Amino acid sequence: MSAALFPGEAEGALLVLTAPLSFWGGVAATTGAIVDPRHPQHGTCVAGRILVVPEPVGSSSSSAVLLELIRVGLAPAGIVLGRADAILVVGCLAAREMGWPAPPVLVMSGCAALPAGRARIAQDRLVLLPSEGS
Repeated sequence: MSAALFPGEAEGALLVLTAPLSFWGGVAATTGAIVDPRHPQHGTCVAGRILVVPEPVGSSSSSAVLLELIRVGLAPAGIVLGRADAILVVGCLAAREMGWPAPPVLVMSGCAALPAGRARIAQDRLVLLPSEGS
């Protein structure tokens, strides 16, 4: 079951995080790369991906990092959270007020088990896309 926290549509490769991540100190606003040296996906870029964050981590400053990623064109295409968290949604709301396109944000139980591949966020749900050659 999923619900939209910030509506919209997006498509991209899934990036399912295997550990909690705070955008503040965890994602570089200038490159979109995960820069937390302790994170298992350190160095991976979130830009243009459907970012799946099973366990979001606060820091109200995460919304500012997401806003900067949106501004420079390095934001995830969409965000799926394992539990509702308003912090990243605030960044999307601020982007919308600035006239910038912001990624949709869903909350979805069981998102940690999503397989690798591509997906589309359509309104309030995540749709897995068939792999090429299928």
